This record gives sequence, structure tokens and C-alpha cells, in this order.
Amino acid sequence: MQMTIDRRDVLKSLAGLTASSVVVTGAGTAAVAQSRSETLRHVLGSHFSSLDPTLQGSTRESSPLSVNIYDRLASFERKKDARGYTFDFDNIRGELAERIDRSSDGLTYTFHIRQGATWHDGTPVEAEDVKWSLDRGVTANSLSKPQLANGSIVKEEQISIVGDRQVQVTVDRPDRLALAVVSVPTVPMFNSKLAKRHATSDDPWAINWLKDNTAAGGAYTVESNRPGQQIVLRRNDKWKNGKDGTLPHFQRIIAQTVPDVSARASLVERGDADLTLDAATSDIIGIEQRGRARVLPIPLSNAFQAIGFNTQKAPFNDVRIRRAIAAALPYEAMFKVALFERGERLFGANWTEPTEARLLQAMPNRTDLDRAKALLAEAGVANGFKTTFSFAASAAPLNEPMAALIKESLAKVGVEVTVQKLPEAQYVTMILERKLDMYFEFATSWFPNAEYVIRTFFMGNGRWNSSAWDDATIVKLAEEARFEVDPAAYNRKVLEIVKRLNEQTPVALVWQPSHDAVVARDVEDYTYWFHRGADYRDLRRA
Repeated sequence: MQMTIDRRDVLKSLAGLTASSVVVTGAGTAAVAQSRSETLRHVLGSHFSSLDPTLQGSTRESSPLSVNIYDRLASFERKKDARGYTFDFDNIRGELAERIDRSSDGLTYTFHIRQGATWHDGTPVEAEDVKWSLDRGVTANSLSKPQLANGSIVKEEQISIVGDRQVQVTVDRPDRLALAVVSVPTVPMFNSKLAKRHATSDDPWAINWLKDNTAAGGAYTVESNRPGQQIVLRRNDKWKNGKDGTLPHFQRIIAQTVPDVSARASLVERGDADLTLDAATSDIIGIEQRGRARVLPIPLSNAFQAIGFNTQKAPFNDVRIRRAIAAALPYEAMFKVALFERGERLFGANWTEPTEARLLQAMPNRTDLDRAKALLAEAGVANGFKTTFSFAASAAPLNEPMAALIKESLAKVGVEVTVQKLPEAQYVTMILERKLDMYFEFATSWFPNAEYVIRTFFMGNGRWNSSAWDDATIVKLAEEARFEVDPAAYNRKVLEIVKRLNEQTPVALVWQPSHDAVVARDVEDYTYWFHRGADYRDLRRA
């Protein structure tokens, strides 16, 4: 028998579930109110597929979940502007480490483990635990390994115990990301004694056991977990590793999976949930107008959306064609119709030489059909050509209006566009096989610095270099910038990178979309983090 569940059913069942989750039988009104005040309810579209954020193939939600359960050696600070809090990539503080010493040559980092830090089972955190965790990171087949390699930490011999509660990490060259990579969710610190009790000869790093169990010491413990449905966290009142040693406000977190994006927002508006992320752009205006919940429109400062070009396939292997199409795109119309102007423009700049030393900034692209026609003529296709514009079906609400506008605008310069809406798996496969001509790309970089973005999205043969751009100049610049210790020299390299990316146009950057967190009116201090998830430790109820 097939059962159909509509949005009303979702709202009714979730309201009952969240209410029953916080009511204590026999408690008075004051006790119930206190329980509600101290419980945060988060509704999300996906689920936490693993309690271990390093597991290959784990869902994106597993990383932000882990920052609440596991500590890392260090953590990024956060900063506030008119739109709210965001992570501060330029400032890193100790987390499990109470102090971090960096040698003058940038080759040695010494981590001093916080005095009195304990695991969830009450045992003390020791240097051996940190050593084991980092050894696991560089050895096991996990997401930790490539992340640590981004900071030149690649083998066990670089990690050593140098004293009571002291672990040292050395690198061969002064990598700008050596400290940043131990501050991300995929490099957690494990209770090695507990994990090793569940290791086997075939699984020496307890990867299988840690998928559904924890060996942690972070701000929250797992009270219950129903995979795919709900996870409940309980505050660890012995946690000492927050900024200034303060505990999180919320004693309990209930995170529930609700696939319907509009239903999630409705739950927050009704008071049956406190937080949902990545709300549908089409819902946001109504939520703001009704005023029953707050929308935090924070641009994804470490992400970009773009129209990509297959640089290995004609005609887009010709930079003149790429620049012609970039000049024919209807940027402002797309920004208004598809994104409702919710985000930061990455087009429309006036510079001929970049002056700002950051990669993700507005480029000097704008709709200029005469320039597009001139470039097409220069490339020998004055009468235009036929091509395709492709996107994944999961991104249809954004991409369908974009596609209509692109098709209309490119027709004005003689380029006939066929739109392809593809199943997600087929879309990814065709990207990997370099079979798409022109396509929509959404890329999120954990680190926003220029050389990292270039190495991740514009070099090599992997999935994320979707344009298959192979440019010796950009490779050289990115590698030089990675190990540059002089700030002025580094900034000059970044400016060269920005200029080269603009000149060669492997993609046409369009915008940084808004994060659009929907929060209850009495919940404050939400922070946008690079992993695009919620750090419950930041939040409080007014």
C-alpha cells in the first residue's frame, strides 16, 4: 500500500513530536517553560548519515553536527557586521589546545592541551589521544587525509609528543593553511583509548564503529539518535574548551529531518521549531513580510555560483568564445528574477586591473552584446553556433528562470541554446566525463583564500574543476602564493591570480547566494560558518 503524506501532515506530526520532546510529565508551568527555553529545535532537509565527520560519503550535515560533539585543536573566531555573525578566517584560537606556539620560520606548531580537559566518559585528554587522532587523519582512508594535506600535513612522522600535554606538528615549508586545516570539522580529536577498544585488524582506526558511536569530548553528547529522523544532543556541563570557558546556552538540541523546505519554514513561523537553514528563495519574502520569524540574509562569503564552460571542448576551448558568452549573459536580470537579489553580485565591477587581494569579488563582466558579437567574429563564428546549457534537476527552481534568460540573451548574438535539466547523478557523471558544454556551477570552499579556491576548483582532473581548466600560469601562481610568508608579496600573487582568472574566463562568476537562515524571533547570535551548518554552541535564547 502506498501512503501519501502532504505538507499539512508534516506540520501536524512535527508539532506533536517537538512538543512531546520537551514536556516533562508532572512538571509545573514554570518547569515546562524553562525546558522550552533551554531546548533548541532545528529542522533540516537532509540527515546526519554519520556521527564521524571524516567518513567518506557522509552527508554535508555530518560536518556541522560534529563541531558540537567533537573538539578540534583550534577553531576560527567569528565576527559581526550589519547582517550578523560570520566565521573569521583570519583569526584562529585554541579549542582543545589552550595555547598554540608557532615557530618563527613557520615550520613548527606546538599544541598545549587544555588543563583539565576530559572526554565524555570522564577520562582526561592526553597527548597520546591527540597524536592518535592526527595519525588517523593522515593515514586512514577518510576525509581528514586530503584536508590535512591542504596544510602540508601528510605523514605520521610530522606529528610527535614533545611533553606532558604537548603535541608538535612540523611541515617542510611554511604552508599558509597548516593551522587552518586542524580547525575544520573533518579533523576532530578522538578519545583514542575508547576508539581503539573497537578497532579491528581490518579496521585499525575504528571507522566502522565511529560511524554510529562517538569517542568525543565536545560541548554536547548524543542522547539519542534515530538515523534519518532525529538526533537529540545533551549539553556536556564539564566542557571547558569554549571561548573564555563558557558553556553553550542551550542544554538540549533536537535536530529533526523534514524533507519539505516550505514545511520547515512554517514550523519556525508557528513556534514549533527554532531554526532552519537554506530556506527556499521563493518563501523568504513572505516570511519577512509576515514577521513571525526572522530571516538572516548572510551571503555565502566562501562560495560562488557561476556559468561554467568546458575549456577542453570546442568551442569553449577558445578563450574568445568564453569571453563572448560572458559578455552576452543577462547578469542583472538573472540576479533579480532567479535570486530575487538575495546575495552579493560577482559581476559589474569597473576595474581593468584588480586592486583588492581576494579572489571572490565582483569581476568586470556585464551585459555587452556588441562586445560579445565582436569577440565571436574575432573567433571566426560571427554567425554564432549551437550549444547547450545544463543544470541538475535539484537546482531547477533557481536554474529554470536563469536558463530562459540565458537562452533569450544569447540568441541576440546568434548563439542557439538548448536547455538540459538532468538528474543529479547524470549531471555529475557528465561533468566528470567533460561532456557538458555550458552549465551551472555552485561551489563552496571551506577556506576563502585565493590559492585554495584555485587549487580546489580550477586545477587538476577532479570533479570540482568542472571547467577542466588546465592553465600553467594559474598553477604556478597558486603554488607560489600557498607558501608565501611575506604579506605584501602574497597580496601581489593574489592580484595576479584574480587578473588571470578574469582574462581566461573558465567560468563566468555571477554571485554569492544568501544563506538565508530562518530563526525564531527570540533566538540570537546565529553564525554563518564555512560548512554551511549550525554551530549550536553559538546560539542563545533572548
